[in-house]
Amino acid sequence: MALGTQAAPIGPIPLWKGTAPGDKDTLGPEHDTTTDKDHMVEGRRVMRFTNVSVPTLTVYRAAKGGEAGPAVLVFPGGGYHILAWDLEGTEVCEWLNSAGVNCVLVKYRVPAREGQPNYAAPLQDAQRALGMVRSRAKEWGIDPQRIGVLGFSAGAHLSATLGANFEKRTYDRVDEADDASCRPDFALLIYPGGVVRDGKFGAETQPTANTPPTFLVQTEDDPVRVENSLAYYAAAKEAKVPVEMHLYPAGGHGYGLRPSALTVTTWPARAVDWLRSLGVLGPAK
Repeated sequence: MALGTQAAPIGPIPLWKGTAPGDKDTLGPEHDTTTDKDHMVEGRRVMRFTNVSVPTLTVYRAAKGGEAGPAVLVFPGGGYHILAWDLEGTEVCEWLNSAGVNCVLVKYRVPAREGQPNYAAPLQDAQRALGMVRSRAKEWGIDPQRIGVLGFSAGAHLSATLGANFEKRTYDRVDEADDASCRPDFALLIYPGGVVRDGKFGAETQPTANTPPTFLVQTEDDPVRVENSLAYYAAAKEAKVPVEMHLYPAGGHGYGLRPSALTVTTWPARAVDWLRSLGVLGPAK
């Protein structure tokens, strides 16, 4: 897919005024943990950020006309320990922009905070981020009724958690951004992890009748286990949530959208088809 022209990014914009809720200044500086010995994906290194204590969002606008367009908040994965920043973040925004979708890259807090569920602080960041985007949609050229989420691995778990926990903020109101709905209009969950733990479905990701339409991708040889997608699909169908799932025979975990010889590398094209089927994107030209 040919890349479109990208406008200059907006941000990064801090999500919180001052210290994030419940945080203490006990982490070291934010840094990239990648070394020359780390696993590469399709021959390229992966940026792995950790010690994120100042969560932010950065808006990457797609080239478009005067009409407000759709937007997707992107949550990189990393097991709630790190953020795979380029593989599952900046590269994803470049692809979304090329498809005519505005992208909002969310740098949420990692690693997991001591004494809390691993998703607790990230969920606060996700709720805050989506409210901010919806409240500033006009300013950023975004249609407030076409704002979705896309997450990888732990970021997919976070996206699913947001899709099930949007009716009430998990933090005290900060400003008018927290008066806007933080419900995603649609969700793409790419090789989700942590949905099933010890054979049981996680309560925090349990789909309800109000869960947004969902798109799932996973491979059968994923060490994080394809059962995460299978369980979510079944639960979404039970809740009568529109859901589409694509399972591939091979690819493992953590491939992002870097091209390979495997069929799983076609998932971005299927995602665009799905967005068109929802009316998020117009018909192919």
